[in-house]
Amino acid sequence: MPKPIRPYLYLTRIDKPIGTLLLFYPCAWSITMASYALQAPLSAPLTYISLFGLGALIMRGAGCTINDMWDRNLDKGVERTKTRPLAAGEITPAQAFAFLGLQLTAGLGVLTQLNWYSILLGASSLSVVTIYPFMKRVTYWPQAVLGLAFNWGALLGWSAVAGAVNWSVCLPLYAGGICWTLVYDSVYAHQDKKDDVNMGIRSTALLFGERTRPILSALSASSISLITYAGYLNGHGALFYGGVGLAAAQLARVLWQTDFDSRPSCWKGFVGCGWAGFWVWMGALGDYATLLLSAS
Repeated sequence: MPKPIRPYLYLTRIDKPIGTLLLFYPCAWSITMASYALQAPLSAPLTYISLFGLGALIMRGAGCTINDMWDRNLDKGVERTKTRPLAAGEITPAQAFAFLGLQLTAGLGVLTQLNWYSILLGASSLSVVTIYPFMKRVTYWPQAVLGLAFNWGALLGWSAVAGAVNWSVCLPLYAGGICWTLVYDSVYAHQDKKDDVNMGIRSTALLFGERTRPILSALSASSISLITYAGYLNGHGALFYGGVGLAAAQLARVLWQTDFDSRPSCWKGFVGCGWAGFWVWMGALGDYATLLLSAS
């Protein structure tokens, strides 16, 4: 790739697609579950999965830009982040701001393909995205704020398909996603806990400390229970519950195997948590596929 472009691509974490997937999965759950509930034709989930996949790629990159603009001075003092383009001086804040404008314009282009209800709902999430990087300076719960932002697709996906949110299904789905985010981002935060203490950065990794494993186990159980409840309210069948069961097994495996004092182990656990989101989607997709086959 051309050398002048490289810092901008690294700014978006294009080399680490797990972040895009973690943003995408709640969208995929909601789109597929709405398509199942409404018995929508295959064209509906195909269209919206494509749009939301592109939107997740763009907006995850924009979120990284916002985060790094906030944190460029903090990142210099953290071993894992000191080589990020803004912290390393490869991009100036003014250049990053201009690039963010392009990213948000592209994101708006995707958002405007949706209905007006969804456009307004999607735009309303931007304030949460913007304040998230500031939260690590004032609270030990920045992971909860990330959960609010990263799981907005659990609401938005449904409204894109149906024209409005079915709150009875989507609220437990959204809450389950937030608990899931607290799990994977707490595992992620353990990578930097020693540097974070020195830099005055707060996180659930520092808050939970030696109690991390039992607390994340409880949050995992809450996540699985809430997602299961959303599926029950949506009238799902055995394939959905099978997918959720695989997600539960995956989270249990991650929490059993992760060494919270090892950066490589925490990174592996963080990526492993993403597979839980994948299995939930596969369960919902299995039920929807069965519905289509029975109708043909």
